[in-house]
Amino acid sequence: MTQQTTSLAQMQTSAVAPPKNDAPMSLLTGSGFEQLQRVAKALAGSTLVPVQYRAFAETKEYGRVTGHVPNPAGLPNCVVALNMALRMGADPLMVMQNLYVIEGRPSWSSQFIIAMLNSCGRFSPLRFDLSEPGKSEELTYSATFWKDGKKVTEQRKAKIKHQTCTAWVIEKETGDRLNGPTISMQMAIDEGWLTKNGSKWLTMPEVMLRYRAASMLGRLYAPELLMGLQSREEVEDFIDATADGAGTYSVDVNDLRNKEPEAPSIIEEDGESVDTETGEIVTDSAENATETADPATETTETATSEPADTDGLAFE
Repeated sequence: MTQQTTSLAQMQTSAVAPPKNDAPMSLLTGSGFEQLQRVAKALAGSTLVPVQYRAFAETKEYGRVTGHVPNPAGLPNCVVALNMALRMGADPLMVMQNLYVIEGRPSWSSQFIIAMLNSCGRFSPLRFDLSEPGKSEELTYSATFWKDGKKVTEQRKAKIKHQTCTAWVIEKETGDRLNGPTISMQMAIDEGWLTKNGSKWLTMPEVMLRYRAASMLGRLYAPELLMGLQSREEVEDFIDATADGAGTYSVDVNDLRNKEPEAPSIIEEDGESVDTETGEIVTDSAENATETADPATETTETATSEPADTDGLAFE
């Protein structure tokens, strides 16, 4: 009797309360993708995430915010960042704060790379061998800036001191010391990193030496932790930055590559559109078919409801 009462209570509870959806977030299953989109939508509405993940982007004029426009790529970017966080086992907000998209390619901040190496458990804390400053050298480089509303390029001179930096860790499993590639100021000069417009190699060379040495070591000995991505500083050093009127630096990839502008993030053609909330593709063919069917139905009803005009017709 007790067993029957318990079974009846369970049946009533299951009939009233909907089953809990505890499907893990995933891009490969329907229920998991729904969960992923719900979290991504919540993050896209937050102001704590970087602008490329927000549902609305700021419009600026001379460094001041003048309004907001919809950002259709915000929700998809959140989905991609969440997927990366799941694969890495990291906090989604931490990934978003340290993931930079430059020229359509994601890259990590150097601080995040150092944090990943120190917290993975495979190595000892990251250390650097920084040499003493050597001889000074005077360099001539081109600087682009704005003056009286016009872009001006002038030749400038700077003095640098030659130094080298090597990042190293101790592998806990074997006890071996793993040395990364040696980064030098001469390498920065030869590769063109130091003379880039807005380069930090001129203002903080010791920090940039450490950052570059850490990212090189990480991609050499632990590429799975970084998912094969470069550091933000590495990506910026391989493209040209141009100063704008707001005092910041921007990159026009279309001018550098001499290519046509890229397509928008969401393409609408052939009557298809993407619902940014659900991620589903909505076609207008079914709606148009329904709309065209309604007038046909009304015409049929009108034709059948009115009596036929039989005047002047002879029937046998």
